Amino acid sequence: MNGAQDLGGVQTFGPIQTEAGVSPFHAEWERRVLAITLAMGAVGKWNIDMSRAARESLPPAQYLSSSYYQIWFEGLKKLLLNTELATAEEIATGKSTNTAAQVPRVLRADEVAAALLRGSPVNRPAATAARFKVGDKVQTRQMNPSTHTRLPRYCRGRRGRIIAVHGAHVFPDANAVELGEQPQWLYTVRFDGSELWGMDTTAASVCVDCWEPYLEPNPESA
Repeated sequence: MNGAQDLGGVQTFGPIQTEAGVSPFHAEWERRVLAITLAMGAVGKWNIDMSRAARESLPPAQYLSSSYYQIWFEGLKKLLLNTELATAEEIATGKSTNTAAQVPRVLRADEVAAALLRGSPVNRPAATAARFKVGDKVQTRQMNPSTHTRLPRYCRGRRGRIIAVHGAHVFPDANAVELGEQPQWLYTVRFDGSELWGMDTTAASVCVDCWEPYLEPNPESA
């Protein structure tokens, strides 16, 4: 979706300032939000792309004025309400007022480390042959979906070249709206900086991972 989260290539936000040797948590509640988000994600009522979409759906003013874990918490609340795992009153008061909902699975404390180490692989068997190969010139589609997508706005409708083919992976655009995984081929596309931002840019090139539905052959190479 075209939301406030899509900041790539946007001016005036300044560089990302890293904090070497500093805890990623700036308050104890942030640690708790991460733990709750991981625990609730493991129950199996939503997938990672639905989780990302929930965070992206925040109004731009709220998103841009919120800290990282505030955004996570707001997204989690949306998911809890949408799946009826909690009510607005329960979230507001921090107290359960209903019988606990049944969930497919529960992540126990002694399983956390192994679960984080294992991760959630998203590579899948390919149902069709890859449309593109390394070296092919391609152009991204000019698209403005109202739901989740992993194609940044700054590279839509731009020309690039395939530099890697990664096999088939879960297609996030479909998975985020409960249409199933619909695995698609995934490529790394290299774009010249001038193609993305004109001749005044200081970027030599940018590489973006693009699913096959985002791409079409570069008409100039036909």
